[in-house]
Parts: sequence; structure tokens; C-alpha cells
Amino acid sequence: MAGYVVRRVLWIIPVLLTVAVITFFLMYRAPGGPWSDRRRLPEATEAALNAKFGLDKPLWFNGRAASDAQARGENNLLRVGRAYLDSQFFNYLFGVARGDFGPSYQSRGTESVQSVLRREFPTSAKLGLVAITLALLIGIPLGIVGALRQGSFFDHLTLILATTGVAIPSFVVAVLAIVFFSSQLGITPIRRPEEWDGLSTAYLLPAIVLGLGPMALIARLTRSAMVDVGHQEYIRTARAKGLAEGIVARRHMLRNALLPIVTVVGPIAAELVTGSIIVESIFNVPGMGREFVTSISARDYSMIMGTTLFYAFLVVLANLLVDVSYSFLDPRIRVA
Repeated sequence: MAGYVVRRVLWIIPVLLTVAVITFFLMYRAPGGPWSDRRRLPEATEAALNAKFGLDKPLWFNGRAASDAQARGENNLLRVGRAYLDSQFFNYLFGVARGDFGPSYQSRGTESVQSVLRREFPTSAKLGLVAITLALLIGIPLGIVGALRQGSFFDHLTLILATTGVAIPSFVVAVLAIVFFSSQLGITPIRRPEEWDGLSTAYLLPAIVLGLGPMALIARLTRSAMVDVGHQEYIRTARAKGLAEGIVARRHMLRNALLPIVTVVGPIAAELVTGSIIVESIFNVPGMGREFVTSISARDYSMIMGTTLFYAFLVVLANLLVDVSYSFLDPRIRVA
């Protein structure tokens, strides 16, 4: 187990490197730059800003700097190689390796990406935890009851609700919720920034909207897994021994049915905890999702890279925890 965990942790490095390369390539292929969304700056000012943040360097490799180093008589391979890698991409990677995600261009360097993540992530994490908790508390019981009462009215109702929850996008539900609460109840679900401090009722409505899709998916997976497990020989044996249906469902069916549920819950939890871009923007939640949208529109390269890498790390970590949990849920599974 320990060797498996170590290998999986080491695999995080190439995964994050691949994500960084793809994000960097797509980011710089987009038109515009960090200063193009503001009023037209004088060329001298824009050049000074580019030099301050290292945006005047080549994107990938700096062949000119390497040639200059060789022309100065520097034959040290390490120095020449370092000059060759003196570019925007590799300088950013070297900074990430030191724990520095760079400055936020929107703040003109007065605020770092780490400080923004530390400020915004707790709000997104609390919203995501509430959403995934609601999804599990509602989705799993719905799936269990639907599986134990196959063909009943409740089973059909569960399937309809689950299918509807998966089919309707979260932004549609969010808009409908805002319209309903505002026009019918006279209550605005848009909260002031200070209301998101702590764990208040402000999280309830966006968490319901955010957790509706995962809840429907979990309900469908739970029902399908419970039905499949219910046809196994050991379940028939347990029933033949005279065990109550509740004990059979709880002790024998649910534990093995949890495997596909845990598989999807890991990435879903990482996504919800990191923040929903659309839902946070609609409900004006001061979290990572809204910050990510703002950074994209402002071409804040360091913020885009930092947020994407942080999200990728959480997804990889969630997948690792899911794989390790398999051996605890089913003793027949061994990771090696």
C-alpha cells in the first residue's frame, strides 16, 4: 500500500506538468493580453509593465539569451542551459517549484496568486462541502429506496427526478431560483460579501443548485449498483438464511454498491470544493469560480495558471483517495 501511494504521488508531477503545458499553450493562443482590457496604455508604460512581470521574454525557450551567454565566453553547460530556459513558461515552473505562483496582473503586482487563493478558496470549499453533503444525504437514500422498490411509483418518480436533475444545467436552475425567490417571495438570494463569512444560511440556496446535478447522478448510480448487487448469489444466500431485508440491504448490498458511487464522488467533490464558475458568478459568491472567470476576461495569466494547477492537484488527490478507499470498502481489492 505504501509503495502504491508513493508511486501515485510521484505521478502527480507529470500530470501537473502536462496540465501546465496545455493551459499555457491555450492561454497564449487567445487574443489580447493582461493590459488590453483597460484603456490604451502608452507604449512605454506597457513595455515597462511587460519587463516588470517578465512578459517581454520568449514564451518557451530563450535561444538569444543562450547565444549571448556563449558569446560572452560562458561555456558552463548549466549556465547556458539556464539562459536557454529563461522564458515565461520555465520561469513560471521554477517559481511554482519554489511555492511561488507569481503576482496577479489585475492588481499590478500588489497581490500574489497565493494570497488570492487563500482568500477565495475557503468560501468555495464551504460551498462545495455543503453541496456534496446535500447530494450524498439525498441521493444515496433515493437510490436505495428506488432499488428496493423496483417498478413502484416511487421508483419511477426517483428515475424521473434523477434524469431531470442530470439533464437541466445548473445555471438554468440558478436563474430560475433567483427569479422565483425575487418575484414570488420578494427575497433576493444575492448576498452581500460579509454574509459569506462563516457558515451561514447564505450558502444554502447556491449549495442546493450546485448539488442538484451530483445528487441526481448519485441517485441513479446508487439504484443501478444496488440492483446489480441484489442479483448476486451471496445476496440470495443472505435472504435464504432469513435475514431481514433491511439488514441485507445495509450490511451486504450497500457496501459493495458504494464502489461506483465513491468513484464519481471523488472528482465531483474536488470540482465542487474548488468552486463552480457559473453558480458562483450568478449568486455573486466571492470564491475561486468567480475569480477564475474574472482572470480569464482580464487575461491574468498567472492567476489562470495558478487556479488551473490548484484545481488539477485537487482532482488528482481526490482520485488517489478514491483508489485507496477501494481496499477498505471491498477486502477483495488490493492496490499494489
